[in-house]
Amino acid sequence: MTTLKSKLQEDLTAAIRGHDELRSSTLRLTLAAITKEEVAGKQKRELSDDEVQKVITREAKKRREAAEAFAQGGRAESAEREKAEGEVLAAYLPKQLSDEELNTIVAQAVEEAKAAGAEGPRAMGAVMKIVNPKVAGLAEGGRVAAEVKRLLAG
Repeated sequence: MTTLKSKLQEDLTAAIRGHDELRSSTLRLTLAAITKEEVAGKQKRELSDDEVQKVITREAKKRREAAEAFAQGGRAESAEREKAEGEVLAAYLPKQLSDEELNTIVAQAVEEAKAAGAEGPRAMGAVMKIVNPKVAGLAEGGRVAAEVKRLLAG
């Protein structure tokens, strides 16, 4: 078993023993998503830590999107619950890049793309190809794309 998955299971056991309903339900859902990913396809397989990390990232993104939808729909209590679940999952993810760090990485990529002859808004694809491997797991795609558009437009 991967170390991240076993940590999730240990934390789930601790949350159940501590009667922490929010944490235990969030970890249960996340472990279910990991198991679903493991049995998807033709053959059951064990996920690596990186793959488990991607599942956790996907689950955290679902929580953020659901919180926004609930907030827009006027359901503050449900939005708070989703935000709290997202915070539980955030503890298992690498620290996200700050705006300044992201800006620096994107600015370097824009310069690389310009050196290769790509300029203006049409260079978006070229810049994203340079940036994505550098920020994988450290910044959400929407944030990265918004920063790339901002720098290409400016």
